[in-house]
Amino acid sequence: MPPTLASLVRNPALKLTVLAGQDGLDVPVRWVHTSELDDPAPFLEGGELLLTTGLKLPDDAPGQRAYVHRLADAGVVGLGFGIGLSHEEVPGPLADAAEERGLPLLRVPQPTPFIAISKAVSAALAAEQYRAVTMTSQAQQELTRAALGPDGSRALLGRLAQRLGGWAALYDAAGGVLAAEPEWAVRRAARIAGEAVRLRERPAPAAAAVQDAADRVELQSLGTGRRARGFLAVGTERRLSPSERYVVNAAVALLTLSLEHSRTLQGAEQRLGAALLQMLLAGEAERARTVAGTMFGTLLDGPVRILVARRPARARGAAGERNGPAPAPGPGEEDGPLDALVGAVETAALRTAEHALVLHHDDRLVLLMADGGAVQKACTARLGAADGQAEEGPGDGRAEAGLAAGLSGPVAPAAAAAAHRQAEGALAVALRRGRPLVEHGELGHGSVLPLLGDEAVRAFAEGLLRPLREHDATARGDLVASLQAWLSRHGQWDAAAAELGVHRHTLRYRMRRVEELLGRSLDDPDVRMELWLALKARRDDA
Repeated sequence: MPPTLASLVRNPALKLTVLAGQDGLDVPVRWVHTSELDDPAPFLEGGELLLTTGLKLPDDAPGQRAYVHRLADAGVVGLGFGIGLSHEEVPGPLADAAEERGLPLLRVPQPTPFIAISKAVSAALAAEQYRAVTMTSQAQQELTRAALGPDGSRALLGRLAQRLGGWAALYDAAGGVLAAEPEWAVRRAARIAGEAVRLRERPAPAAAAVQDAADRVELQSLGTGRRARGFLAVGTERRLSPSERYVVNAAVALLTLSLEHSRTLQGAEQRLGAALLQMLLAGEAERARTVAGTMFGTLLDGPVRILVARRPARARGAAGERNGPAPAPGPGEEDGPLDALVGAVETAALRTAEHALVLHHDDRLVLLMADGGAVQKACTARLGAADGQAEEGPGDGRAEAGLAAGLSGPVAPAAAAAAHRQAEGALAVALRRGRPLVEHGELGHGSVLPLLGDEAVRAFAEGLLRPLREHDATARGDLVASLQAWLSRHGQWDAAAAELGVHRHTLRYRMRRVEELLGRSLDDPDVRMELWLALKARRDDA
């Protein structure tokens, strides 16, 4: 504990007597200052014990009262009055004024030199500093041993909470609570998760203090890079002392080292995972399983799905792509939609101890994950296609603003290549429809007609039907309408002729003319299919 007036009074060698302000003796003394000025206040910082012999103390009671008030207003924690030189005893008006302001007044006998009091305070301050340094060193050793042991981060949090007499929590980069100690602190930590997210918007390293119920909570970012890798929160009922702040800083350093070490291992694991995914896509499932061993848990033992994601070409163009590297985003900015999706996958995997294999190219992401797991849910949520969301229609522009992705059906790991083809097909549909996510299971439902909006299909339809349209433009017949009616009636002459309001022989003549102009036989089912789709495509464009 730092020195207080009470500890000085208890020192028998000083022989101090309390004359006023008994209730203020427990206030810490920051320093001892001696002054005989009638107004020493301009030379004080606050927290001092002021010693004087009253050489220039006013003789009148109002002057002495004003002297006491000036000292109290300057933040002096006590006044020591030495007797036997200027005054035989402490003046009564001075003691009355000190009692009135609650300022401790100490009688210093003549045999006690002022320097003895200064030495006592200096020795106590030095002892306090030594104790703080020793305590900090011991705390650092405890935290280091905890960090190096099993479940290091949680053990470190436990030691830190004990040292501070409060609680401590660790958050991931997205503000999710990874661990909290003691266990009852999990809910408190969750309440201030939003503060951690806001801290993420500031350049690292960053810190903030918030008041939460009865706790004063201090947050600090973790990591050595431009973006925080996580956050540490400590909650106490009071402000942290300087020595306790040193302990918190030690915890920040250890957690940062742990995160950076984990980041290195995570990078190696990701590179291995990408290589394994390439093996699976190449049909080398057994080899991939042998190489993986137990590193990826049970990922390759159960059903998996593959997701393929990319930014639509129009979105990449709107973002202003460059031939060279793009400038680094500012603090809190995402490196890009693909990186944000990878971050969501990593966070979900970390929170649930799941595994996933990621192959990340410049503009494309291939992801293998457990069917129905937390990683899959995180992906669908990030892509804005969570369960229950209404299907987006063509042209809504959502995929252009972020990502388009295709998700395969569940397959065995050995069928990863087939799942990849499913995902690629679903991605193609997502890009055409302007949707953020399309699952392979959706492709067997609904209609193929929305796919006819593709520009290549429209161009094909225009070229195929051009001879008929040019013929009709000469007013020599309505071949396009006749072909439409005949195909819609499945080649039934009477029904199609009745719909057109012409004789069936007229319709037969028109169909022969269609065959002549197109150079194709309407007896060929492939020709009839192509003509029907072309008519549908051109009708949608009309």
